[in-house]
Amino acid sequence: MYLSHSTVQQKRKYMPAKQPAIYIMANKRNGTIYTGVTSNLIKRVYEHKYADEPGFTQQNGCKYLVYYELIEDMTSAIAREKQLKGGSRKKKLALIEQINPYWEDLYEQLI
Repeated sequence: MYLSHSTVQQKRKYMPAKQPAIYIMANKRNGTIYTGVTSNLIKRVYEHKYADEPGFTQQNGCKYLVYYELIEDMTSAIAREKQLKGGSRKKKLALIEQINPYWEDLYEQLI
């Protein structure tokens, strides 16, 4: 089962620390995007935004959470991440546009 960010807005106060999720980070609207999977979305997005570790996200400035799905278990989350990564950029952009047409940073909704 996948839960979009709009569903989470109502339930975010109850989100456990170990909640599997897939997410998409971006540097700007229609810019570079990064797709990932995590067991702790708040912590992982914070690391993308503020960590000084070298890597794709820092190099490309992907600091805005533009899409996420909460998923029941990590096995399903990994499968969903592979599905997204195997899909076209066009499909990922359509997912983002569908729930976040203004490409707002959704991180603030999580904390």
